[in-house]
Amino acid sequence: MIILGELVTLKENKDFRRLYSRGRSYSSSVLVTYVMKNRTRNVRIGITTSKKIGKAVMRNRSRRIIREAYFQLADEIKPGYDLVFVARGKTPFVKSTDILRAMRKELKEAGVLK
Repeated sequence: MIILGELVTLKENKDFRRLYSRGRSYSSSVLVTYVMKNRTRNVRIGITTSKKIGKAVMRNRSRRIIREAYFQLADEIKPGYDLVFVARGKTPFVKSTDILRAMRKELKEAGVLK
């Protein structure tokens, strides 16, 4: 687990597997979001991009635009949740505003937004 300013990131494979198996998932054409309550007062996030997305440049772009969309929503998210965002095939080809719209819709559906 790495803390970057206010951002607490999930790095351990066991944390990702726990969210995939026990968390709730919400999906759109550009993003899949897994949500689960945690026992801390932090919001911890993880971002996953598989090789299906493309080569390293595409995967890095996907992570970058997902991270940017998260930062724009960070103040609206209730504390005490683990979130994993999974990039989909369309993700590297859309703007961060499209990712933001999808992320907001999924997090609202999950009841994580204030």
